[in-house]
Formats: sequence, C-alpha cells, structure tokens
Amino acid sequence: MKSLLIICDGMGDRLTSGKTPLEAASTPWMDKIAKEGINGIMDSVRTGTRPGSDTAHLSLFGYNPFKVYTGRGPLEAAGAGLTLKTGDVGIRCNFASVKDKKIVDRRAGREEYGLQELANDIDGIEIDGVKTIFKKCPGHRGALVLRGTNLSSEVTDSDPEEINVGIRKSVPLDDSEEAKFTSGIINKFTKITTEILEDHRINEEREKLGKLPANAILMRGSGIKPEIERFEMRHGVKGACISATDLIKGICRLVGMDVIDVEGTTGHVDSNIKGKALATIDALKSYEFVFLHIKGTDEASHDGDFEAKKMMIERIDKEVIRPILENIENTNVVLTADHSTPVSVREHTADPVPIAIYGDVRTDLVDKYTERDCARGDLNRICGRYLMDILFDLSNKAKLFGA
Repeated sequence: MKSLLIICDGMGDRLTSGKTPLEAASTPWMDKIAKEGINGIMDSVRTGTRPGSDTAHLSLFGYNPFKVYTGRGPLEAAGAGLTLKTGDVGIRCNFASVKDKKIVDRRAGREEYGLQELANDIDGIEIDGVKTIFKKCPGHRGALVLRGTNLSSEVTDSDPEEINVGIRKSVPLDDSEEAKFTSGIINKFTKITTEILEDHRINEEREKLGKLPANAILMRGSGIKPEIERFEMRHGVKGACISATDLIKGICRLVGMDVIDVEGTTGHVDSNIKGKALATIDALKSYEFVFLHIKGTDEASHDGDFEAKKMMIERIDKEVIRPILENIENTNVVLTADHSTPVSVREHTADPVPIAIYGDVRTDLVDKYTERDCARGDLNRICGRYLMDILFDLSNKAKLFGA
C-alpha cells in the first residue's frame, strides 16, 4: 500500500470555554478517518519537550533531531532554493518595521508590497571577505546565507522576538575566533541593510499607502548545513512533499524528497488548500509516500484567534480531507499535527497531538477526531520518531527484525 502523511501545523490545542477548536469545528471527514481507523496521541519529539516545526518534522520523518538538527536557518535557506555549501551559515530572517531605533512590528505588518525589490537590493553584499546571499521567502520572511572562511553558527540572534525594544547585537556563544568574526558580520549586515532600507523608495511608497515600512532585517536561528541520510535510503521509498512553507520544503529537500509546488499556496489561512489536495491525489499516482503540509492552523493559533482556527479546520475537512478520501485507494493515511499551538498561549507547547491512521488498520472504538477522543484510541501515546516505522509496517514495507 502507498502512504500519505497529512500534517496540519499547530492544530493541537487546549480548552477554550470548554472546547478545543477541533472539538468546536464540524469535521465529518476527519471523524470518518477516526471512526474507520486507529487513534492515539503523539509527542512529536519527546514527552515534555516543546518542539519547533523544524525539529518536529525531522522527528516525524524518522530522524533523531537531537543528533541531526543544526539550526533553523539552513533549513529555511534550502526551502528558499538556496544551495548551501560546506562551511556556509544559514540564517532565518524577517523584514521588520523600526521607528526611533525600536521595533514596532517584527513582521512589517505582514505586508509584502515591494519586498522582492528590497530583497534584490540587499542581496550580494560583501562584508570583510564574506559574501551574503539574501532571498525573499513567502510573506515577510527571508533567508540569508553567509559564505566565506572561518565562519561559525555559534552566535546569538539579532531578533529579540518582542516589540518596543531595539535590534539586538549578535554576540558569540563561545570563545572561538570564528564565532567572534561571524557575530561581527551579522552586526555589520544589520547596520548596512538598515541604512539601505531606511531611505529606500519602496518604503516611502509603503508609508504613503498607509503601510508599515520594511526598514530592518531581523535574524535568528543560525546554523550550518546539516548532514542527513536521505529519506529513500532510510526508509526504502521515494517521497514527495507538498507545502507552501519554505522551512518545511527545506527539510524535505535536504532529506531528498521531491518538492511539488502548487499555485496559490501561501501558508496563510487563505491558502489554496484545495489545490494542494488535488496535487496530493495526483502525486499518489507516482510516489509511494506523499507528505502534505498545511500551515494555516498554526498561523491562526499564533494570532490567538480561536474562530479563525476553527474555520481553518473546517476548510481542511471540506477542501482537503473529503476529496482525498473520495479519490484515493490502496493508501494508508495519517492525519495529525506537528505540535500543539494553543490559541490561549500563542506559542508551541509540549501538549501531545491527536493522531489517526486510516487504511489497513485494526480499528478501535473512537468515532471523532479530537484531542480528547483520540486519547482513548488503541494507538495509545506514541513518539513521533517511530511514526514512519508504524506507517511503513502498515504498508507492508517494513523489514523483519531477527529471524
């Protein structure tokens, strides 16, 4: 059998007025998966650990993130289509709005007007023999690669991850000359790009249009290129990824999956998820394993918007789960999340996520896909690192251990 993994980013939640968004939503097709499948809850990395989307996905693909994870930056860079070489440092970036040397919005109002031109004008700066490669990513995001000699990823972020404060000065995390040199490059890049962006005509236009200026670059998550075994070598199947998020596409590219782009997908609550469903159905004709990632649930969670998250879940049920179930066969389907992002917290938490597997499985007595219902299922509580083992065993692709 073929295998399909559907991840609804940050879908797990806590109770708000007695219900989670999943419990409040109308989800007849997710409930069909639960009723006709086997259910449980899952710690994507390990119990009690708050996972990032990066470490969570590495774990769900069967890798030990405590061994292979080198930082989010190189994953974002790979997702943006940048090729990292040995010794390169990748850094995750945001366009931000600064006034009187204080950050007023870390995401420049999430307004993309003119950001591509701004990105073009700060790409390729050379600082003390280090080439900087900058690329705009979807939304307010960007990716930066530092290419040179004697670089280190052991440096602090310039992004304070809060507003009404100044951009942080990057400092080395160890006593090496490489870390001192690299933090200096980051601080010089901040200064140079701020000077370029502050008086740029695009920002003059943005302000005339009533938009926040994108006059600063915030950096975080520096890391070196990770060395990761290819997914096909590890699991014996060729995989395809369908996602609008550069971080997720970067992870998939680094492990050797083919990335399928779908027009109109943004990673926001207005994304073309129906198009993703159609692409998934088509991909299953050619690939033994397909991974479908949907981001909008996490965006609503970070905004603390219960109703938006509930509506996004209902869109997924109608526009993704229904057409997939109606148009595929001979496929085991996993429906789960990479982590919980409760709307009451607005950040990732260690709460386990619901998981249901539909296909050639031993069914249980659960009939609704929610956090509390799935917790009563026969899968019990599992660790995400073993999800691929479970899935490929169900698909009859697992090897016998022993004689």
